[in-house]
Amino acid sequence: MNEDFAEPVYRELDSKSSKKSGNVIKAEEFKIDGYAKVTVEEESLGGVKFVLKKDQNDVIKEIKFICSCGQSKSIVLDYSE
Repeated sequence: MNEDFAEPVYRELDSKSSKKSGNVIKAEEFKIDGYAKVTVEEESLGGVKFVLKKDQNDVIKEIKFICSCGQSKSIVLDYSE
């Protein structure tokens, strides 16, 4: 039953080369960079959505603010010393 309430974990991909040709992505051009959980929360009064991107250990890596007008701002958190 605990699996029913678990947040989905998504794989993050990192491109090995900046060369892009066409609409086909080949497997050898990408590697798995890590895993992330994505949650979306919405403020009903201000029309602002908060997108939280976390790692597998629920440490927040990025906070994105999306306005109802379409503009967005991101804060990327780096915990390295």
